[in-house]
Amino acid sequence: MRQKLNFWIVGGDPRQAALARALAEDGHSVHTYALEQAVESTLSAPSLAGIEDAHCVVLPLPALDGERINAPLSRVKLPLSRLLDALTPGQLLCAGMLKPPLVGEAQARSLLLADYFAREELAVANAVPSSEGAIQIAMEELPITLHGARALVIGYGRLGKVLARQLRGLGVRVSVAARKYADLAWIRAEGLEAERSDQLSGWLCGYDLVVNTVPAPILGREELTQLKPGCLVIDLASKPGGVDFDAAVQLGVKAVWALSLPGKVAPVTAGLAIRDAIYNILTELGV
Repeated sequence: MRQKLNFWIVGGDPRQAALARALAEDGHSVHTYALEQAVESTLSAPSLAGIEDAHCVVLPLPALDGERINAPLSRVKLPLSRLLDALTPGQLLCAGMLKPPLVGEAQARSLLLADYFAREELAVANAVPSSEGAIQIAMEELPITLHGARALVIGYGRLGKVLARQLRGLGVRVSVAARKYADLAWIRAEGLEAERSDQLSGWLCGYDLVVNTVPAPILGREELTQLKPGCLVIDLASKPGGVDFDAAVQLGVKAVWALSLPGKVAPVTAGLAIRDAIYNILTELGV
């Protein structure tokens, strides 16, 4: 990667503001647009003039709000087509959670499109603030200490691994539910109790905290009825989630669907993780 590059950050939330500052601190030329409520005036551009010269244009996570660039920290309402028309063929556009409208219009303009949200290194990095955010929710919502509590983590992917480790470090008695035999073996090798995520019914009555990380139906009415009174359920899974929230309300089970925690609890850390993923994309492209 070249020592100094020209970046444009268009739209976004505090994560993109942190990204812009980090890139500037690294010595790059940085311009932001539709982010004026969160960045210094020295970084904020009044228009898209000059964006065609950028080595990399970065869009938010998620990139779009309907047919517009996702820009909650701006008064600017920027249509996707207006932004893409300002770019030149072959220009690099990095965005998060690519949707068909963006992919199709970028391809029609011969733009080079990369999804930084699809990067494994970003997913691993985001597992840490997501885990810490879940622990924060548990500490705020439970009337007991986590130390000595019994918790079930459903799923042993990136987030499940980090969360189980952090909970155990706080003195929680942790069980982990997974489907794959290899994951169950690793759970036991870590000194944790292992459960089958497809056979939870009948094994849920002893937990003070249940945290789901699997984006598939896991905790339905039958499972929720088996929880002991006062058990807190936290769903960290992306849509459609894994908890029947309607049933939870009807049964009086306290359930929290905690989406997009990295951007909420640690936007600076999340912005730095996006920066590192973009640097990796640029290195792979030889920029």
